[in-house]
Amino acid sequence: MPQPAHQPPRFGPELRRLRLARGFTLGHLSLLVHYSKSQLSKVERSLKSPSTELARLCDSALGAEGALAALAPPPRETPPAPTPDSGSDGDDIWMMQMDPDGSTSFESVPRRAVMAAGAATVIPLGQPAPQADSAALLRTAHSLFAHYRRLGQSTGPQLVLPPLIAQTHSLRASARHAGRHRAALLSLASRYAEYIGWLVQESGDDRGALWWTDRAVELAASGGDPELAAYALVRRGLITLYRGDAAQTVELAQRARQLADSDRVRGLAAQREAQGHALAGGHRDCMRRLEEARTLLATAGATPADSSPPGAPVIGTSTLTDPVSMITGWCLHDLGRPGEAAEVLDRETAELPPDALRSQARYGVRRALAHAAAGEIDHACALVQALTAATDAVASATITTDLRRLAITLRRHPTTAVQNLLPWLASYV
Repeated sequence: MPQPAHQPPRFGPELRRLRLARGFTLGHLSLLVHYSKSQLSKVERSLKSPSTELARLCDSALGAEGALAALAPPPRETPPAPTPDSGSDGDDIWMMQMDPDGSTSFESVPRRAVMAAGAATVIPLGQPAPQADSAALLRTAHSLFAHYRRLGQSTGPQLVLPPLIAQTHSLRASARHAGRHRAALLSLASRYAEYIGWLVQESGDDRGALWWTDRAVELAASGGDPELAAYALVRRGLITLYRGDAAQTVELAQRARQLADSDRVRGLAAQREAQGHALAGGHRDCMRRLEEARTLLATAGATPADSSPPGAPVIGTSTLTDPVSMITGWCLHDLGRPGEAAEVLDRETAELPPDALRSQARYGVRRALAHAAAGEIDHACALVQALTAATDAVASATITTDLRRLAITLRRHPTTAVQNLLPWLASYV
């Protein structure tokens, strides 16, 4: 029975229509996207659903400008963000519970309840610093934050999170009695909380990540630093990006651009929006936003003063010398242009600092994904083989998402290199 006119065409028939309109045989399309003719035939006959990767590759090969990719099965619906706790009197404690399976959860608990339970001796609360010591505390906390960010590049989140949380408590408590340093202490505490949210996402807990991002926004607002409210939307966009939700990623990034006061945050939001457009197959919109991001971030670098307090840690990545170029490679892969993506990522990953293991693993696995999708299977395996130690060290849930995608691609090509790598990949997938 033919579909009603108001219904969009199914992926399979539309793929076949576009392929024939371009004069491509199944064999020709197979060579372009590096999927077998039999698998493409099953997809065209609606016997098999297309993967997101196949949909993007076919969209790019057939010049569909995102129309074909939009017909692929939608990602699972993103659950609503947790609602910040209400009724807090400002004298609460943020508790991290680590469960036997390695997962974490966070809860805001009134201090008096913790004291009544006898738990105050095991919660690192920190004591309010005298006003005279606030300047010294601020300098020390700045130095520690830089140290923790470096440490987070070389080890798993669970090792770094407890001291980060303890320091955030100390800064917040000290700010109450810090006089003229109050705003700076709260702003720095908000940067700690935002970084905690990122590491919690790396541990695989999206809800906990959003919880800490909300705490960061509250601390920043209390310290007169409005920029984290906009950047929090960029951070939320990263969560929806990894869930494959292009529309929500774009929406969050656009809201962040409207809310932001600084060129840096507007530039980071434009980058995130570009990634969302790439997921949707929108090459033109993606490239336009990347160019905008480059201009904004260059301006921010030339004039570092913005609405954040003087001396506040930089918002966003600190390990990429040219973040827009790296993200361009990321986007080209999602746009179904793996050969172009591999060329960019080859160049940009060579510039990563040798001690930035998390960044090496993240963008190195993306690089391997691009080479694998371009049909360079053994080279992709060699790239991943060189990253196994770094990937194991940083224990990243987001990198694991790309490793799962890589394993699916590699299993279609059972070469000796693939067979040698699969036992290690199996621990992640």
